[in-house]
Amino acid sequence: MEIKYSIDDLPVQDPPTEEFTASDLTWTKYGSSEHHVDDVALVPYDRVDAFIGGECSNPEHPTRFHIERGRKRERGSLKECKSDEYLLYRLYWCSFGPENYGEGGSILPSRRYRLNTRNRAARPQSMRGCTCHFAIKRLYARPSIALIIYHERRHVNKSGFICHGPLDRDAIGPGAKKVPYICSEIQQQTMSLIYLGIPEENVLQTHIEGVQRYCDPNTSVNSLASQYVQKLGMIIKRSTHELDLDDQASIRMWVEKNKKSVFFYQDSSETDPFILGIQTEWQLQQMIRFCHQSILACDSSFGISKLKYPLYTLLAFDSRHHALPVAWVITRTITKQDVSKWMKALVDRIRAVDSVWNIYGFIIDDPALEIDPIRQIFCCPILFSLWRIRRSWLKNVIKKCGHIEVQREIYKRLGKIMYSIWTKEDPMDAMEELFQDFIDQTAFIQYFKAFWVPKIEMWLGTIKSLPLASQESCGAIEGYHVKLKLKVYDDSHLGALQRVDWLVHKLTTELHSGYWLDLYADESGSFPSVKEEYILSTSWHRALQIPDDAVTFDDKEHLFAKVLSQKDGGQERMVWNPGSEFALCDCSWSMQGNLCKHIIKVNLLCQHKKEFLPSLSYLSFQEVLLDLWRKPMDDSLSLDLSMAWVAQMQDNIQRLVELITSGDIAKVTNKLPLKWIGRRERTSVGKPTGGSTLSLRRTNKGGVQKKAAARRKSRKRKRLSRIKSYS
Repeated sequence: MEIKYSIDDLPVQDPPTEEFTASDLTWTKYGSSEHHVDDVALVPYDRVDAFIGGECSNPEHPTRFHIERGRKRERGSLKECKSDEYLLYRLYWCSFGPENYGEGGSILPSRRYRLNTRNRAARPQSMRGCTCHFAIKRLYARPSIALIIYHERRHVNKSGFICHGPLDRDAIGPGAKKVPYICSEIQQQTMSLIYLGIPEENVLQTHIEGVQRYCDPNTSVNSLASQYVQKLGMIIKRSTHELDLDDQASIRMWVEKNKKSVFFYQDSSETDPFILGIQTEWQLQQMIRFCHQSILACDSSFGISKLKYPLYTLLAFDSRHHALPVAWVITRTITKQDVSKWMKALVDRIRAVDSVWNIYGFIIDDPALEIDPIRQIFCCPILFSLWRIRRSWLKNVIKKCGHIEVQREIYKRLGKIMYSIWTKEDPMDAMEELFQDFIDQTAFIQYFKAFWVPKIEMWLGTIKSLPLASQESCGAIEGYHVKLKLKVYDDSHLGALQRVDWLVHKLTTELHSGYWLDLYADESGSFPSVKEEYILSTSWHRALQIPDDAVTFDDKEHLFAKVLSQKDGGQERMVWNPGSEFALCDCSWSMQGNLCKHIIKVNLLCQHKKEFLPSLSYLSFQEVLLDLWRKPMDDSLSLDLSMAWVAQMQDNIQRLVELITSGDIAKVTNKLPLKWIGRRERTSVGKPTGGSTLSLRRTNKGGVQKKAAARRKSRKRKRLSRIKSYS
């Protein structure tokens, strides 16, 4: 086959089917210094997903392709470019590779014999070393065209043997070659249903339906599927968190067995505190997917008084703006040095997959957290969420004050302390007034003075200095916190709360499976009841189901609002102090300290009414804009800095408007200033050259030049041998 050295003459192929595979395309041998000689084809960029979907549905090798590596360029960054230069580059790899975890483990430290607990039933969740992979380039010169480069089309391992699918002789059980390989999606679906306590009959029926997507229904398939589900259920039922009687040794063993799910581990010692960072491969993919150019949030101190080590959760917001856990960190330390360690390890792991990944904001919920590591590592603005302080105040007001009238008035006064930050009143005066007016509520006043007065200035200072997160994000974070609390504390083995291995087991099995199934049901539509429950799992989405005419306001003094119940048409809920984040509802959900749907609905309607105060997040946003607009002292350096910031913002906004409204992007890019960059030198084994290499060149110039010439000759011989082999 003739080898092409330019893609300008290649035709753009667009198969008419909804999804298409490699067999539907005509491939051309393309050779260059970058990817040697590979099969390539051009397709419209908007058909890339159709190609990936078709490759995943291959009946001989059903699989999923994940992004192994990615790079991106900005438009206008190249003055001159080749025909195959990329605007966006993604390397897709079969999910049964590239690693190979098929061989057995080692003897456990606390046992004399090898216990095969990794995978008794089968291998669908293990990596088989599959080498099938392809790259997709969105062309720089033609952004509407994608170049597909298929490096390896066969689903084989390094030895050349088929490693998964119905043709794999080593697949699960006798007769498995007649049954398509159980892909990771069906495996995870079955595990999730078992972990969530679904009856075995329903799990088996769902599992058979998933398998039959890849093969014709017959009694043999049903029999093997039944054996598989029973065996997997038995393994899950018999699994235990205690790998060793000693908790510390048990965690070491778990880390050793689950290296791909651990992004940072530091064992406790005399000098270093205990830190365990957990992120499964699925969580990694969701963090790349939902957090890139979006918001990352945290639930920073779950179980601080009940668990052996508190749990720090990083949360992404999915397509429905639900909080999705994408990483867990178990530790008690919050020092700058220790936080920087695991944050840097997490970001390095993500950018090893997607080098251009970045976030636009990070939401914290505790002023005691170190924010310097966030600014240095994530390089983004920091927002503050009020959900924790609002929830803590409400729960203690309800717990320590007996009468509903006293509860709503105290809670309203607490909200007044927060609003005083922006109404130019003294928060300390508002707090002293609260103590004097409710001196008879000794239980609550003593609690507030003991727990909050020593640190109230720190909280108020942080709330004033950082932008506030919206009520929707606060409700989503609180929704995750409530679900986590139900999963962790609703357990008969309450003595296990002081074991870290129990918490790890709980997170990586039940909680992980629950969120995986929720997202899968929402995106695939496979489980309508699970999808409906997932959509309405936050108060924000439940509030959107309430019609506007179900809410009536007190027109005289604007003290309360009434919300007509949608389940019981004759029942009304009273929302006191409407329009404020510190509103109080008489429903059971609000009385437990949660942000209920009635308060959110009332506050959404209050945004359009002038007689109610705006939300705290809006006042915070307004303060940020006023700080930018406010004129500094005349003829000062602050004036120069402010003018520079305003000019930069105006320039960025103007360019953004031009990009959106312009029909020809070339006209916009030609106006951009040139950006000069230094020419990068060649690297050795993927490592950039440093200062020591420069000094070596100066001291031993002749020897280095000889080695470089030898390497160039070696590369040339390899290219020529490859070209001859293909010809």
